[in-house]
Amino acid sequence: MVDTRQYLVTAEGQGQRLDLWLSLQLNDLSRSRVQKLIGQGQVVVNEVVCTAKKYKLNDGDRLIVTIPAPTTLELEPEEMSLDILFEDEHLLIVNKAANVVVHPAPGHYTGTLVHGLLAHCGDRLAGIGGVQRPGIVHRLDKDTTGAIAIAKTDQAHQHLQAQIKAKTARREYLGVVYGCPTQAAGIVDAPIDRHKVDRKKMAVLDSGRPAVTRWELQERLGNYSLLYYRLETGRTHQIRVHSAHMGNPIVGDPLYTNNRSFKVNLTGQALHARKLIVQHPITHETIEAIAPLPTEFEKLLNFLRQRG
Repeated sequence: MVDTRQYLVTAEGQGQRLDLWLSLQLNDLSRSRVQKLIGQGQVVVNEVVCTAKKYKLNDGDRLIVTIPAPTTLELEPEEMSLDILFEDEHLLIVNKAANVVVHPAPGHYTGTLVHGLLAHCGDRLAGIGGVQRPGIVHRLDKDTTGAIAIAKTDQAHQHLQAQIKAKTARREYLGVVYGCPTQAAGIVDAPIDRHKVDRKKMAVLDSGRPAVTRWELQERLGNYSLLYYRLETGRTHQIRVHSAHMGNPIVGDPLYTNNRSFKVNLTGQALHARKLIVQHPITHETIEAIAPLPTEFEKLLNFLRQRG
């Protein structure tokens, strides 16, 4: 069904850009999605359609946002070997492999995790977004491995996303980085936005959305380190961007390592979603899913330990 939402701008919103202000209100949608809604004429300001994302808001502006119903995306199920960490009739948690895109996108219309989920679950997956992305609650980058949750019902999907929004769901990662932080632990609190020049990248920018990553040093590995991360927000490439911002980019990251060389061939960045802790959407029991390290990650750690 079409989703219509109404907002009243207060003094705090005076002078803010329409797309930035709406992104904070529509925090279940990405900024790019919000900008598309504006460009498509789905945003009305004071009873007039506004297609200018840079429109400066005024105190007292009345906004109506129309979010069209998801369009049908014709997907053919594809058999895929899934490493299942937890499953019942409401929820599925899998250990995603490297080189697997989570959902269809330009350049990746087959072979995604969604295609494999459709083969495994059939039509028992909840749909979300401007285009249906069955069951997807959160995402992992193509070459980031590890635990990812999939909802089988709309109720489960809403409950799980609410946990992520409320920061009660815990997403914990392990990553191998260049160098060694001077402290044993820390917090990176730095907003992230699309890179102004390279549109494939994200960057720490004042114009970005809030992003917070907690990290701890797990092991020194010569000129490298094994770090533990816990996400408080879930921005695109968040750990990768924040690690590079710290001066300790993820080993094997093709976007944020500034072409640093490495002697071990890796499928992608050495970043693994090690643990996912959520509350079951129906029984409310705590589910702790631990994804074993990929063989490639283990080999990398052994190589660095032996060399050190």
